[in-house]
Amino acid sequence: MTQTDITPHGVSISVTEASPKLGRKRDHTRDPEILEAALDVLAETGFDGMTVDMVAARAKAGKATLYRRWPSKNELVLDAVALMKKADVEPSKLPDTGTLRGDLVAMIKPPSIKDGERKLSIMAGLFSMLWRNPELAHAANAALVEPRVAANRILIQRAIDRGEISAQSDVETLALISPSMAAYRSLILQKPVDREFLISLIDEVLMPAFGLRGGDPV
Repeated sequence: MTQTDITPHGVSISVTEASPKLGRKRDHTRDPEILEAALDVLAETGFDGMTVDMVAARAKAGKATLYRRWPSKNELVLDAVALMKKADVEPSKLPDTGTLRGDLVAMIKPPSIKDGERKLSIMAGLFSMLWRNPELAHAANAALVEPRVAANRILIQRAIDRGEISAQSDVETLALISPSMAAYRSLILQKPVDREFLISLIDEVLMPAFGLRGGDPV
């Protein structure tokens, strides 16, 4: 925009003012959908086989949009994994059957098994990157492992509080047993983590570790 000013000496000069640039705000409303597509591709192809173009195609989004938002595949995967981190586990939403075994068995439901399988597939896809990228490893642990460990901690502490198991129980180690063995079975042995396996894990490993007897098959 140009305007004319008059100087004290009566000389007119033209002054050009820069017009404010009206930038276009980025639309982040599709970010969750794109990140979910990234997780799906990651689970199917692994990190090394995954490309940003694949994610764009899966999400039906423009490649330029993804590259502006996530300049590298690492940044895209990091955000996608972080998206899986849910709110802290609420004790009131966990089973409370009156026994530790009952609570652990009640945690085994078709939706939780399916969710666990997806998380293990995503972890398998990240396998090649975890040891090279501490930030990604931390995000993966927070999103894929810690929620189940946190739930186990609560169930174990309840059992301690009602006197069912010893107060000297190593809560942290015991809370890690089932997620660790599930990961080993899926990633290394490449066997399904199904209800039968999880029940046998409770009765043959966890219950003896707590000094308790396993129950009848469920």
